[in-house]
Amino acid sequence: MSTNLKFTLGVLAAVVLIVGGAVFFAMKGSAEPDAAAANLVRADSHRISTAADGKVTIVEFLDFECPSCGAAYPAVEQLRKDYAGKITYVVREFPLDMHPNAMNAAAAAEAAAKQGKFEAMYNKLFSTQQTWGGQQADHAKTFDGYAQELGLDMTRYRADVASQPVLDRIEADRADGAAAGARGTPTFFVNGELFEKQATYANLKAAVDAALAG
Repeated sequence: MSTNLKFTLGVLAAVVLIVGGAVFFAMKGSAEPDAAAANLVRADSHRISTAADGKVTIVEFLDFECPSCGAAYPAVEQLRKDYAGKITYVVREFPLDMHPNAMNAAAAAEAAAKQGKFEAMYNKLFSTQQTWGGQQADHAKTFDGYAQELGLDMTRYRADVASQPVLDRIEADRADGAAAGARGTPTFFVNGELFEKQATYANLKAAVDAALAG
């Protein structure tokens, strides 16, 4: 085999390896977002509104102590009311370390969920956020009071709040959110696509209308 032929074959082999590698990494890069999007809604995720046709699904990663989540809450509730039966609305936990009572609030919501009262606790936490949010004091007892108001079995509630399964559930939500691209709260996804506009009623409505028309 001549030196020139060896050189030519070597160059061709290198090109094949480079192209093949590029295709592999391109495929890998496209698969990872798809996998992350598939995990936006788990079988046990909290669906507080459900559409029979499943055409539009909104997922919100939230922190109950986050002021921006509190500000978005009225718009979200109006949207759920106006599009009742037309959208599936999924709530997932994404407590931020910067908020002292975010984990306590998330645990309260998850403990309430074990007694079928997630949505009730979700509403309670947001409707009272200004009375306990943004404070260094531990508000676990405040959330105990909310659980009592909701008629929960308090022995079971207190055990669940401090349980490993509840902590694991919150961490699993956070991991799915981070994998999908959530970096703060609230982070919304509409039919798997990151919603990048301000979470106003008008903006959310426009995204829902576009998805329904699509």
